[in-house]
Amino acid sequence: MTGVRAERGGALADGWVMTGRYLRHVVRAPEEIVIYFSLPIMFVLVFGYVFGSGMSVPGGGGYREFLIPGVFVMTMLYGIGATATAIAVDTGRGVLDRFRSMPMARSALITGRVLADLSRALLETAVLLACGLLVGWRWHHGAGPLLASIGLLLLLRLALSCAGVALGLVAPNPDTVSMIVFPLAFPLSAVSNVFVAPEMMPGWLGTVSEWNPISATTAAIRELNGNPGLGGETWAADHSLLLAVAWPVALIAVFGPLSVRLYRRLGR
Repeated sequence: MTGVRAERGGALADGWVMTGRYLRHVVRAPEEIVIYFSLPIMFVLVFGYVFGSGMSVPGGGGYREFLIPGVFVMTMLYGIGATATAIAVDTGRGVLDRFRSMPMARSALITGRVLADLSRALLETAVLLACGLLVGWRWHHGAGPLLASIGLLLLLRLALSCAGVALGLVAPNPDTVSMIVFPLAFPLSAVSNVFVAPEMMPGWLGTVSEWNPISATTAAIRELNGNPGLGGETWAADHSLLLAVAWPVALIAVFGPLSVRLYRRLGR
């Protein structure tokens, strides 16, 4: 039992070391943060101010307050690109092979990458909260629901980080990552309730939008904070909180073990 505890403690320590490594890379390359922040802020400015006057929200309410929760979620989604690219770069340079030859826990690479992603997600969320407040977004139900919303965002980011690690391990090179991520991420964010309520879409497209994992977390955040855009008579619309937890848990259950398996098979 003592040996098992020591092994777990060593794995956690190795994970923290890898987390520090990834975070130092972020500090040394701040342009990455600028790039990933610029996209959601651009969406806020373009959709909120340029197109916002022509957008209607079911049940009434301001469009920018409707939009901001979706921007939070969309930022978590596009973070998958940074995760996959970092893993692909390490794989291409042989860094992972060197780590495998060192006396460190095999899980440290994945644990460190995920913890670094969650740290970045907290920073991104803090900045976007400030941006949201500046353009008129508010949370109306107190600090508890706001913290629950942040928890849902981090849970989604955790699931997407696991998917990003798996993608980075199978991508032949870092350039391929962007060619895969954008065609996957763009439809997920476009065919969702981030910009337009599902009720305003054609029937079949609205159904797809309601069952989109991005829509589930976005709808849950709107519900928790009393933002406009709630509505619908479908099961998915009435159980957005449940889906906002179920979707990320399902993704973690699939991509977590898959990432570990892919990492163990490197070099075979």
